[in-house]
Amino acid sequence: MALIRELAFQGAQMLVVLLLAPLLTGFVRKVKARLLRRQGPPLLQPYLDLIRLTRKDVVLANNASWLFRAIPYIVFAGTWVAVSLVPTFRSGLVFSWSADLIAIIALLGSARFFLALAGLDVGTSFGGIGSSREVMIASLAEPAMLMIVFTLALVAGSTQLSTMAAFMVSPEVGLRVSLGLALIALLMVAIAENARIPIDNPATHLELTMVHEAMVLEYSGRHLALIELSAALKLLLYISLVGCLFTPWGIAGPDASVQAIAAGAVLYLAKLAAGGFLLALFETAIAKMRVFRVPAFLGAALMLGLLATLLLFVSRSL
Repeated sequence: MALIRELAFQGAQMLVVLLLAPLLTGFVRKVKARLLRRQGPPLLQPYLDLIRLTRKDVVLANNASWLFRAIPYIVFAGTWVAVSLVPTFRSGLVFSWSADLIAIIALLGSARFFLALAGLDVGTSFGGIGSSREVMIASLAEPAMLMIVFTLALVAGSTQLSTMAAFMVSPEVGLRVSLGLALIALLMVAIAENARIPIDNPATHLELTMVHEAMVLEYSGRHLALIELSAALKLLLYISLVGCLFTPWGIAGPDASVQAIAAGAVLYLAKLAAGGFLLALFETAIAKMRVFRVPAFLGAALMLGLLATLLLFVSRSL
């Protein structure tokens, strides 16, 4: 019975993140529209868009290979598994032994690699531009993310997310300069990884500026629905990571009661709402930067992560 209960909780988490991801995207769009004094799309518009795309036929280029058809499923599966491993409302799930932060970064890197291949597969100029820019961003974002992982691992003594969340909520942590630097670096990496302003504008299709949209320009139908759902899951993943690592309050333990788990679920929804609102506020207040300034932006994230790691080597109390 205990195993069945743990499998039920793990399945509930996988279902919850899958259902909440489009809602988070719709919430960010709605808040941005209201901040700009516009009505904006309905909150449930991403669900309607996904349903509409799944009903449409798939249009493929004549020179599209089998890999082009398989990549949407690979990207969706890798992203869904990665976000399902992050503790949300309860830690110590049945697959928490595999919820390693480095493994999650590897899953996201694999999904990015295949998506860049998809942009190159058909041979269009837009796909090539998007893929080259995506690889350029990844080459700077991944080292910064690894520096953040090293910082958190030095503080918590582990890269396992449940262990890190349990340590972060303990009074042993306190206020640390290194954790503050790591948080800022993680937020900068999250903006770049999710193709948000100022790195990219998810609402534009301008040829000279788009990155993510250029890679998926040739997709349609259910393939495009999977790509869009994967992008929503990725945004949910990074907000969940921030909530798990830096605001882990309210996450129920392995032996928690039903009331504690329900309270953890409510607090998780509050964290998602706060993260979505702050993202919309940030994107409304800042302009998109030019492409050649992106390396400086991500280089700053890398330096912050490196400085956080060096501070911990100098003194474990910083």
